[in-house]
Amino acid sequence: MEPYRVVGANGSPYSMKMRAIFRYRRIPHIWQHRSARVEAETANVRPQIVPMVQFPDGSGWRVDSTPIAYELEERHSARSILPEDPAHRFLCALIEDMADEWLTKAMFHYRWFYAPDQDYASWWIATDRNSTVDSTRAAREAFADTFGQRQIDRMEMVGCTAANQPVTEETYRRVLAALESFCGLDAFLFGSRPSLADFGLFGQLKTLGDDPTPRDVMRRDAPTVLHWVRQTDDLSGNEGIWHESGDTLASGVQDLLNLCGEAYLPFLQANLAALESGAEEVALEIWDRPFRQPAFRYQGKCYLRLRSMFAGLPEDVKETISRQLENAGGLKFLL
Repeated sequence: MEPYRVVGANGSPYSMKMRAIFRYRRIPHIWQHRSARVEAETANVRPQIVPMVQFPDGSGWRVDSTPIAYELEERHSARSILPEDPAHRFLCALIEDMADEWLTKAMFHYRWFYAPDQDYASWWIATDRNSTVDSTRAAREAFADTFGQRQIDRMEMVGCTAANQPVTEETYRRVLAALESFCGLDAFLFGSRPSLADFGLFGQLKTLGDDPTPRDVMRRDAPTVLHWVRQTDDLSGNEGIWHESGDTLASGVQDLLNLCGEAYLPFLQANLAALESGAEEVALEIWDRPFRQPAFRYQGKCYLRLRSMFAGLPEDVKETISRQLENAGGLKFLL
């Protein structure tokens, strides 16, 4: 089998998510840092985000980690990351979406809100991007300054403001607490094998576990999660089984569903309402605290996708999911 090419960055949560999926599924691939070595070849890839995955059949490059993961499921049957039970599969999709679109706010917040993290991340990314032999330190410093300021300037656009800090940091604490209660080398969300949701959480937590301020929080409050992140980076040697229908999921999974019901799904609903009304801003209360950010079209698409997935499920599967999501307060947002 010809290998896939995965162009990404060690500081990118979605790149880490994608690489870990390829590793676990034992799909032949070549990992390449996004640097001057590949810039010319990938210049026409749109949008210019990582990871960029080149499929070996000549069909071109893909971006956006979730659609790529699902396409890999269609092409490769071994070591699937989608739970067999349809109810668990939907919950997997919901938690993965929360990781990609809500936990990522914590990742972006910690990276660009605190000065030590700004300095650390800017230099790290500059070093990866300017890694050729003739790249001077001055060139790296200039790139770090420019890139770092650009990311700081984007914080309000993605909702990472000082006013939203309590909600964003509470999200991080709740995810850590949920996973600390059960995660391990053979203990994942939906069995003793990892799911797409596990990899979605891993991608964000890999970055949070590297950057100085959230790393210290993780080491202090969730040391087991820190070790789990190290393990999940390469699970190519792991075997495992899925939970069966009717199995009781770990309490930490319900905690993550509570987070979806209390924060993420209300945000998605408010964001879609803003988009449909033409409002520029999303405004709601989460955990009795205000949260505001500009309306975001991609997250509107995410919400419509989740609702469509739920609507298409058989009635008995909906009933199973409904019992879990009703307790979490999230069911009403999917109907």
